[in-house]
Amino acid sequence: MPSPRFLALDWGTTNLRAWVVADDGTAGERHDFALGVSKLAQGEAARRFREEVRPALNAETLPAVLCGMVGSNLGWAQVPYLDAPAGLADLAASLFRIEGETPAVAIAPGLRAVRPDGGPDVMRGEEIQVLGWIALDPARAKGEHVVCHPGTHAKWVLVRDGRIERFVTAMTGELFDVLRKNSVLGGLEGPDDDGAFDAGVDAAGDGAALASRLFTARAKVVGGGGMAPDQVKPYLSGLLIGAEVAATPALLGAPADAPLALLGDSTLCARYARAFARRGLQASVSDGDQAALAGLNALFDKGMDR
Repeated sequence: MPSPRFLALDWGTTNLRAWVVADDGTAGERHDFALGVSKLAQGEAARRFREEVRPALNAETLPAVLCGMVGSNLGWAQVPYLDAPAGLADLAASLFRIEGETPAVAIAPGLRAVRPDGGPDVMRGEEIQVLGWIALDPARAKGEHVVCHPGTHAKWVLVRDGRIERFVTAMTGELFDVLRKNSVLGGLEGPDDDGAFDAGVDAAGDGAALASRLFTARAKVVGGGGMAPDQVKPYLSGLLIGAEVAATPALLGAPADAPLALLGDSTLCARYARAFARRGLQASVSDGDQAALAGLNALFDKGMDR
């Protein structure tokens, strides 16, 4: 029976996922904790890790590798960003070891990039999933691939020969939440409606003039546009995702023939896949948890198990 080897944590803004990884690379016990760094006081992460996370997984004697916002100014320690292009070996060589922790605890750095439009961009945590996605299939380490990681702040990543070449962020998930809670489009809830979602994707057009297109979500209800109030939510979702899908690949500077992959939560990836299909695009879909675990496992192999 495989023996426990290390503790792997993906510690984000709102949640913490932790796995005990065996010496054959498989995941044993897993726990999810409502310990996102945005909910913790300064200096609290270390104590909660020792007093709650380790005991819950019987992992008091295991070394640990952490990624995500735990390495930001909100987390345990502020770990400097690495510059893209970067690969797994670069991140492994830059693991930040917490002084005085026994067993050893190391936090992965995030990445920063200069976008093709000249603007800066950053990520913490998603890079481990992307590099784990590459590690799961040797074919992904060859040539160019575009990986879309949906979420509150969706990441579009150009992978070239197994390294993260560059990326851009779209605040689609956060914008959806803000509009529903703090705008004239808010207060209208309803079930998922594929027809309303598809109408929103179509209304997004080429993704330009989004601020104007968004108002159609109200006008279609109050101006005789034939849309029921409970269809506003799926329509708005389709409009925002549709605009992102239409405009972001060009902003990333992605080759038109590069294979397209969706990586992350299955429900959210399904929404994006539907929007892609609406535009005549196909994408593979991969599980974000599996990729995160593969990335942390590879990071431990290269950066700590030496």
